[in-house]
Amino acid sequence: MRNRRIDLIRGISILLVLCHHFNIAYRLNDTSLSRAFGWEAVRAVVRNGNYGVTMFFVVSGYLITTNAKRRWSGLGNVDARAFYSLRIARIFPCLLLLLAAVNALAMARIAIFQNHLPAGAPDSLWLVDLASLTFWMNVLIGKHGWTNYSLGVLWSLSVEEVFYLSFPLLCLVLRREAGLLAFWFVLIVIGPIYRFSHQGDEGGYLYAYFACFDAIAIGCCTALVAGRIAWRGRARTALPLLAAAAMTFVYLYWPIRDGKVLGVTAMALGTAVLLVAAHDRPDGLSIRGARVAAVFEWFGRLSYELYLFHLIVLGLLRTIFAPSNVTGDAKLVLLTGYLLASAWLGASIARFYAEPLNRYVRQRLVPRCFSSEDGREERHQRNLAGSNTVE
Repeated sequence: MRNRRIDLIRGISILLVLCHHFNIAYRLNDTSLSRAFGWEAVRAVVRNGNYGVTMFFVVSGYLITTNAKRRWSGLGNVDARAFYSLRIARIFPCLLLLLAAVNALAMARIAIFQNHLPAGAPDSLWLVDLASLTFWMNVLIGKHGWTNYSLGVLWSLSVEEVFYLSFPLLCLVLRREAGLLAFWFVLIVIGPIYRFSHQGDEGGYLYAYFACFDAIAIGCCTALVAGRIAWRGRARTALPLLAAAAMTFVYLYWPIRDGKVLGVTAMALGTAVLLVAAHDRPDGLSIRGARVAAVFEWFGRLSYELYLFHLIVLGLLRTIFAPSNVTGDAKLVLLTGYLLASAWLGASIARFYAEPLNRYVRQRLVPRCFSSEDGREERHQRNLAGSNTVE
C-alpha cells in the first residue's frame, strides 16, 4: 500500500541530502550551473540537506503511527513484540550490510572509510560499530565530530531507533490518543527550545535527540488528526501549494545554521501539511507533472537504501578522483555518475537483498502477525473501495 505522494516527498528529501553531500566534497562554485544561475543560487539549493532529514523524520512519525493504528485497530492495542520484529526486519539487514562494507573497505586501507577524530588521531572502528548498533551515533558525532565518513549518516537512524524503541511502550502506557497527543506536543515545544539553548553547538542543534524529536512528534500528531481534517474545493490544492512555497522559501533563504531554531519547526510543519493532503490519496500527481514526479517517487521508494549507501559511492569517487584535481563541469559529470551509481546500488540492494530478507525475517519472527496483517490489509482495501464508491 504505497502512497505515491509520500514517495514524492521522500524522493525530494533524499535528493536534497545526496546533492548536499556531493557539494561538500566537490564544491560546485566553478561549474556552468554557477555561471548561469550564480553561485549563491546554486549554493542555496545544495547547502541545507539536513532539512531533507527533517522531512524524513516527519514522514517516519506519520507512517509509523498510521500503520500501527491501522494494523492493530488502535494505538492502545499495539503488539510490542510484533512491532519490534517488523522494525528489525526492515532496518537491520541494510544496517549490517553497511557496517560490513565499511569495515571491509577500512581494513583494505582505503583512508576515507577509516575512523578519524577531527584532530587526526584514529578512533576505534569497534566503537563506531557499537554506536551504530546501539543507536548513539548522534551522541558520538556530537562529542567527536564526523568520526567515520560513511557511517556518519547513521546519526539520524539513531534518533529514529530511539523513537521506535519508545513508541509501542508509550502506546501501551498512555493508551488513549489524547494522552499521546499531549506527550508529543511537549516534545514539539521542547525541540526549538533545545535548539535555541545549543545554538553554538552543531552536535546539539543538529544531531541531538531532543533537537530532532519534535519533527517526529509532528509526524505522529499529523497521523492522528489527518483523517479528521476535511479540505474541500480549492483548499485541497491551495493549502499544500502554499505549504510547499513556504518550505521552499525557508530552505533557500537561510542556511540551516541561521534557521536552526524555528526553521526546522517550519519545515516539519510544512511537511505535515503535505502529509495531510496526501492522506488517503495514494494516487500520483496530475498528468502534467506525472513524468517528473515519477522520477522523484522512484527515488523515494529507495530512500532508505540510498541514504545508507550513497556515501560509499561518494567515498570511492573521492578516493579515485581527488576533489582538488576536479574542476569546472567535470564536477557535473561526476555528480551525474554519482547519482546514477547510487541509484543503481540502492535499487540492487533493495531488490536482491533488503526486500527478500525483510519478507523472510517478518515471516520467521512474527508469522501470525504477518498472516493476520495480510488479512487486515485485504479488508482495509475493501473498506477503502467501498467508501470511495459511496463518495
